[in-house]
Amino acid sequence: MFPFTRRRFLKTSAGAGASALAGVHLARAAWAADKPAGLKYAICNETFVDWPHAKVCKFVAECGYGGLEIAPFTFNNDVTQIGATERAAIRRDAETAGIPIVGLHWLLAKTTGLHLTSPEKTVRDKTAEYLAALGDFCADLGGHVMVFGSPKQRDLQPGVTRKQGMAFATEVLRAAMPTLEKRGVTLALEPLAPNETNFLNTGDDGVALAQQVDHPCCKLLLDCKAMWPEATPIPQIIRKHHEWLVHFHANDPNLRGPGMGKLDFTPIFEALKDVKYDGWVSVEVFDYEPGAEALARESIAYMRRVEAKVFG
Repeated sequence: MFPFTRRRFLKTSAGAGASALAGVHLARAAWAADKPAGLKYAICNETFVDWPHAKVCKFVAECGYGGLEIAPFTFNNDVTQIGATERAAIRRDAETAGIPIVGLHWLLAKTTGLHLTSPEKTVRDKTAEYLAALGDFCADLGGHVMVFGSPKQRDLQPGVTRKQGMAFATEVLRAAMPTLEKRGVTLALEPLAPNETNFLNTGDDGVALAQQVDHPCCKLLLDCKAMWPEATPIPQIIRKHHEWLVHFHANDPNLRGPGMGKLDFTPIFEALKDVKYDGWVSVEVFDYEPGAEALARESIAYMRRVEAKVFG
């Protein structure tokens, strides 16, 4: 039987009582009291597949996470169809559980007709408009960062050179920047490995595009499994690009959570400490076989052990 992975999910998937709430806040207060100063943790909501949003928020808070990262398609394939009432409810469920929404990722997943490096001007214009709409959605939920991964919606199409792709991407992103700036949202470019996309494969690539966009709301995300294939060790990549770094994805190259494979996070957290990283460390997994509860609990337990060792 094939493992239940996010890839399969993307292909196939289209309030608590007062006493319970008090218990959540007490648990979080106890966690905060004995947690070493250092990093703040979030987790991506699609890890929980078909759980109701309120249940996700409550469980994530109970595990000790400080924030929740949202994949827009878990609510609607088109964020423009998510109205003000639903947006308010999504945010309210998170805030009631004490688990603020930190931002969005998988920005273009399950959309149609959108592409970052398309040679067609009408497609690029639509993509820029949708990124602006995502900025509004992110801010309405209380988030402040949007992670641009979406590998298949950024692939260089046949006949498009890297130089052309960079120019097309720059055009799209610059067009979305005014809305993001107005709403207080930063776009974080996510380099991904060559087995996922043929565009923006390294930290150097991500910074090069951010420099070309040349806007304070366009920065960099680094992802552990994506950095793994690079010739440069992960801690060195963090130190090299830390001035651009606004968000961080924690996972193992085996597609599960941190601590659920062979990747040692001690030197990674040491690098984050050295550069005084103050953004979120967000758990993003792709293999759901262990189950949502195990993925969430084991990931944060491992990260807290490493953090205690690194930060003291």
